[in-house]
Amino acid sequence: MITFDNFTLNAFVKEQAEFLTGARINKIQQPTRREFVLTLRNNSESRQLYININPSFYHICFMSKENYQRRLIEIPQKPPMFCMLLRKYLENSRIARVNQPQGERILEFFIETYNELGEKIYLCLAIELMGKHSNVILYNTDTDVIIGCAHNVGSEKSREREIYGGIPYVYPPKPVLNNNWTSLLDSYEKGSVNDFIDNYYTSFIAENKFKTLKSHYQTLTSQRLKKVVKSLKQMEYKLNSDSDFDKYRLYGDLLMANLYMLKDYSSSAVVYDYENDKQIEINLDETKTIKDNANKFYKLYNKGKTSREKLSELVNESGEKKAYLEQVLYSINRAEKIEELFEISGEVVDEPKKTDKKQSEIMKIETEDGDRIFIGKNNKQNDYIISKLADEDDLWFHVHNCAGSHILLKSRKVTDELIMRCARLAKEYSSVKDSSKIGIIYTKRKYIRKPPKANLGYVTYRNEQEIILD
Repeated sequence: MITFDNFTLNAFVKEQAEFLTGARINKIQQPTRREFVLTLRNNSESRQLYININPSFYHICFMSKENYQRRLIEIPQKPPMFCMLLRKYLENSRIARVNQPQGERILEFFIETYNELGEKIYLCLAIELMGKHSNVILYNTDTDVIIGCAHNVGSEKSREREIYGGIPYVYPPKPVLNNNWTSLLDSYEKGSVNDFIDNYYTSFIAENKFKTLKSHYQTLTSQRLKKVVKSLKQMEYKLNSDSDFDKYRLYGDLLMANLYMLKDYSSSAVVYDYENDKQIEINLDETKTIKDNANKFYKLYNKGKTSREKLSELVNESGEKKAYLEQVLYSINRAEKIEELFEISGEVVDEPKKTDKKQSEIMKIETEDGDRIFIGKNNKQNDYIISKLADEDDLWFHVHNCAGSHILLKSRKVTDELIMRCARLAKEYSSVKDSSKIGIIYTKRKYIRKPPKANLGYVTYRNEQEIILD
């Protein structure tokens, strides 16, 4: 990516100077720590000035409505402190003059406003677009004292220049000129400089936000999946290790069968085990009768049986949760657009985004014979395919016991060739697409059921057939 240099800034200032000079600042917003949106109005027109001081994407431009959405700008309910400070001093004020110091990547807005006594004063909003040193600084032009800035810079961060409220504002040291510096304008051909800047950086910002969100969702889901897998292994181990509680039922039965042959209040009893065809010795509680000891063993058996049943239920629930999280992780890994991530955000984070209500387009393949094949990208789409698109006799395909897309075939005449094509698609759109000997199951829609309160995208099926693909 080409850096935003002083030549590009100069071209932007020259092109937009007429609108900027005399413009009124109607609204100030700070979506993130490094992004600012100023709504300016001049000549009966309102425009949104976007300031980005991210070291990777530092630039300034007026945003189009389309690029405002592509940049995924979200205004927080509670504005940051610096945003509140800017609103206090600058909202409803007028930009009297615009200046770019020679050779600098600094844009200065000299703003005409009024103090608490109603006296006209001039403040300067300095927008410094200098890589990792980018900043937005507000200072008083009469005293040159800094009122506030987006990022405070103390002596521990910089030996050359400190920036924070209450000290004089000074220009940064002159940069060392680089003869190999490539200007962003070298790629510019015709049209608006502002539109070129807006479009150029929008694509990078949108891609970065997509990659960041995708990585974040992958991390969150992987952590949840790891906990479920660990818990499932522990429960399965306990389930296998606690399988000897049946002996308590046997002890109780043997004691009751020999009730009148054994002495009460004994420390042990020797009886013949008919099930295993051998003589065994049972340790007893010598403070209890034989009958009471038998009842004690029955209670231990019932307790173990109940515990095992509950543990089995938990194992089944954890197994379903594991499969569900694997499906969510698969959907995240397959996502190619940020809209697809927004669609599944409710399954990843506790608070789904507003855009969760929108559904991205379901992938559809149409054959020359008029057959239609639908491919779900995530659990929400999988649910929609089964509940809304599918008819009773449509065929449903899915990779066996692994995460993958639901494949739906709508055809008047189902052929072996069509079935194999859908089976290959089920493998291709699954978490095991690169594996060999993969089972693909398929059945009619009327044999599929979604259990009550089941996870999104989860179904049960019957009358299925299986195809093994290499």
